[in-house]
Amino acid sequence: QVQLVERGGGLVQAGGSLRLSCAASGIAFSTYTMGWFRQAPGVEREFVAAIGVSDGATDYRDSVKGRFTISRDNAKNTVYLQMNSLKSDDTAVYYCAAVRPLRGDAGRADTWTYWGQGTQVTVSS
Repeated sequence: QVQLVERGGGLVQAGGSLRLSCAASGIAFSTYTMGWFRQAPGVEREFVAAIGVSDGATDYRDSVKGRFTISRDNAKNTVYLQMNSLKSDDTAVYYCAAVRPLRGDAGRADTWTYWGQGTQVTVSS
């Protein structure tokens, strides 16, 4: 049974930082492309970041470039999202996702196979 379990969400003031983690089980983690999405109320789920398998190539949505960093630790079956300089617009439920192999547009939610339950991030202004 595949499980993706996110942790690290919470309430933070604008300008602050949070680090999300997503622990995977039931998959050969090192062979999966991993990603983060987010969804605010009334808004479609949107791509945040992804990290590849072999060379660890990363991709980000424009609005988080320079502020967020995605990384992975294959020994711990865990992917991270370091979020700095947080803004109120970053408030959302953040979801971890996994796919193997990545085919098509990583920015589309329906490209991804497995999802976590989400963790709430609230940024107060």
